[in-house]
Amino acid sequence: MTAARTTRPQLKIRRINLDTGRENVVVISSRSKALRADVYRGFSRVELRRDAKVLLATLLLTDDGLVGVDEIGLAEPAFRRFGEPAGTPITITPAARPASLDAVRAKIQGRSFTAAEIDAIIDDITHYRYSDMEIAAFLVGSASFMSSDELLALAHAMAQAGTQLTWDRPIVVDKHCIGGIPGNRTSMIVVPIVAAHGLTIPKTSSRAITSPAGTADTMEVLARVDLSVEEMKEVVAACHGCLVWGGHVNLSPADDILISVERPLSLDTREQMVASIMSKKIAAGSTHLLIDLPVGPSAKLTTAAEAMRLRKLFEFVGDHFGIAVEVITTDGRQPIGNGIGPVLEAQDVMAVLGNAADAPRDLREKSLRLAAHLLEYDPELRGGKGYARARELLDSGAALKQMEKIIDAQGPSGCRTDLGSFTADIKATHDGIVDSIDCLCLNRLARSAGAPIDKGAGIRLFKKIGDRVAQGEPLYRIYAFEESQYELAVAAANANNGYLVGPPSGGKAAP
Repeated sequence: MTAARTTRPQLKIRRINLDTGRENVVVISSRSKALRADVYRGFSRVELRRDAKVLLATLLLTDDGLVGVDEIGLAEPAFRRFGEPAGTPITITPAARPASLDAVRAKIQGRSFTAAEIDAIIDDITHYRYSDMEIAAFLVGSASFMSSDELLALAHAMAQAGTQLTWDRPIVVDKHCIGGIPGNRTSMIVVPIVAAHGLTIPKTSSRAITSPAGTADTMEVLARVDLSVEEMKEVVAACHGCLVWGGHVNLSPADDILISVERPLSLDTREQMVASIMSKKIAAGSTHLLIDLPVGPSAKLTTAAEAMRLRKLFEFVGDHFGIAVEVITTDGRQPIGNGIGPVLEAQDVMAVLGNAADAPRDLREKSLRLAAHLLEYDPELRGGKGYARARELLDSGAALKQMEKIIDAQGPSGCRTDLGSFTADIKATHDGIVDSIDCLCLNRLARSAGAPIDKGAGIRLFKKIGDRVAQGEPLYRIYAFEESQYELAVAAANANNGYLVGPPSGGKAAP
């Protein structure tokens, strides 16, 4: 006798207009003719297959007619990644759990990862084989303790998982800030200064995840940031530098996935932060790296001791991978610049580059200091001359011309550049002097107003620490496009405006 040939049941793809973030999600009818839906109730993950093409996804069952009995609905991320048109027949089977999860379980129980295990975990995460819950298990297990060997292995695995950039130049400089300070858009001033001098600075930056703007979001107000690797290299060849979105050139693709799960869990361990940042710099081909560590009461680092421990981790990883790392601490007590949100921050940047009389002095001065450190890597520049050279390039207009050249080379983005039409001034409740500003609070307010999705939403600051303020005088202005977001932001600001204002003669500060 010959065995009967079995054929796996097939369902036709239906595109579902549903944004499930990063996760692959698929839907089948509980009355499916091709599958016994009750069999799949015990499986949270399934495997989709079309010839040699395979995709792992989270399965949901529906009774409401969202998909037909002979269809499988693919939410937007899954549809995009699978890359087959609607109507294509595919097979679906329960998915085997990734083998690397055994190492995650062992880590939670106290055993260290091997380098091979970390490689396997990052590969599975990069290829979307882990659910958010499984990623969270990896992050929580790693947060309990991570050895030096594990840190190096994690940075290496994350760097190797995506694009590897190489540059035919002996010195490739870069800078990075660990974030947390609103309006701190120094990269968009440092890059044109350094590039105008002639050093190579191919700056790849992130979009905002929980902040009201990332460098890529703000640069997109001025130019296109979703360049390909080839386009990026052409811009760098012509301009010595660029300001592009690192996610589009696929640098350390696991990083954005990990960060998007870390943030809701409030996980931000030093080792994971260092692995995240350094993996992107390794992949970007940087030879010399400047790290900015803001320290302040509402910053990510609140003490000099915390900054010192983090500095040593950056230097340790940099030494291992042959990157010259310099780490500096900066003032993180309050926002930098006057704007919070992409359009407002872009206005600050162009005001500084254009030497406008009303340009924010703190943004200008910090950018000059950071650029000076990078310029000192030029062997032709005498020691101690970096600041003077940075100021010369900014004051002369050379930095502005270089920025305009970079903008032209990257091309227009087509983004709206107008500010939100719903505005409200948040005013001081009494006379006094601004004692402190809560950076985290202002970040949340700007996001409530719609930033960075609405690039013209955000906050314009009128007062900084040490400024006198009279009762009824505005501390800042909120901009929003949607009435509901405007009302949400204003209500939150009225409950806590993020400012402590003390009496002119001293004494206890009040909000």
